[in-house]
Amino acid sequence: MNTQKYISLLTNPQSVKTEDLSALTSIIDTYPYFQSARALWLKGLKNENSFRYNDALKVTAAHTTNRDILFEYITSKSFSQNEIARKIIQHDEATNELEVTIAEDVSNTISLELDMQMKAELKKAEAILDPTLFEKKKQEVTQIIDASETLKTEKKTSELEIQKISALPNAEIEESKEEEEEEEEALKEVLEIDKPLDFKKEDTHSFSEWLKLTSAQPIIRESNVTENDETINAERERKFDLIEKFITEKPKLSPKVQLSPQKNLAEPFTKSSDSLMTETLAKVYVQQKNYKKAITAYKILILKYPEKSGFFADQIRAIEKLSDK
Repeated sequence: MNTQKYISLLTNPQSVKTEDLSALTSIIDTYPYFQSARALWLKGLKNENSFRYNDALKVTAAHTTNRDILFEYITSKSFSQNEIARKIIQHDEATNELEVTIAEDVSNTISLELDMQMKAELKKAEAILDPTLFEKKKQEVTQIIDASETLKTEKKTSELEIQKISALPNAEIEESKEEEEEEEEALKEVLEIDKPLDFKKEDTHSFSEWLKLTSAQPIIRESNVTENDETINAERERKFDLIEKFITEKPKLSPKVQLSPQKNLAEPFTKSSDSLMTETLAKVYVQQKNYKKAITAYKILILKYPEKSGFFADQIRAIEKLSDK
C-alpha cells in the first residue's frame, strides 16, 4: 500500500474494503503502535461485519494510549455507518424430470415356454413308466426343499433384524448430537454472540466492563516458608504491644468542632446499577459467560423498557438454555 492510497483511506474510512485489510495487517505487524492504521483496520472489519471485530477491538484498546478517544471513535456516526451493499442472490433450483422407462417383463413368457416343455416331457414319461412308482420319493424331496428354503428365509430375516438393532443406538446418538449442536447454534444466533458489539455514547460503563475480558490476571506465586517466620511474627507482636500500650496510657484526643456541613463525596460515584444498565452491557455479560448477571441485566431492562419486555424475555430463556448445556 502506497502513501497516496493510505491518505485516501484516512480521509474516507468508509472506502476500506476486504482487499485493504491484508495490507493494513502487514503495516500493523511492522508498527504495532501505529494507531491510525489500527483504526482503519478496525473500521474495515466493522464494514464487513466480521466476527473478528470484537477481538480486534480488544487488541486495539490494548495498544492505544487513550481509550476515551477510541471510545469516541467507535461510537461516532461515521464509524457506525456501513455503506457496503449487501445483496442476497436467490437461485431457483431447477427440478430435473427423469423419464423412467419400464422394461418389458419377459419372465412370464419364459415361464410359459418352460411349462409347455415340462408338460411334454411328463407325457412321455407317463407313457413309459408308472407315475405311482416315484410319487413317494417326490414328496420327500419336496419336503426337504421346502424345509431348506424356510431355514434360509429365517436366517436372512434374523441377520437383517440384528443389523437394524445394532445400527439403531449409533443413529440415535448421532442424531441427538446433531440436534444439540443445531440448538446451540440457534441460541448463539438469538443472543448475537459472534456479532460486533455496537457501543453507544452512553455505554461507557459497558465498554469498561467489556475491556475486563482482556485485563491481565495477577500471577499467584506460592510463598516460600523460611526459618525466619517465627522471628517476623515475634517482631510484629512486639510492635502491636507497643501500639496498645501507647493507646492505653496516652490521653484521648478530642475531635475538632465540625464547622462545615457534611457532604457525601462518593455520591457522584455511587449511581444506581439500574441507571447504568444497558442492552449492550447485557450482551457483554453473555460474552463473558456470566449468565447470572446477564439474566439480572435483562430483568432490569424489562422494568426500564416495558415495551421491549417480550424481546428481553426471549433473551432470558435463550441464556437459561445455553447455561444448562
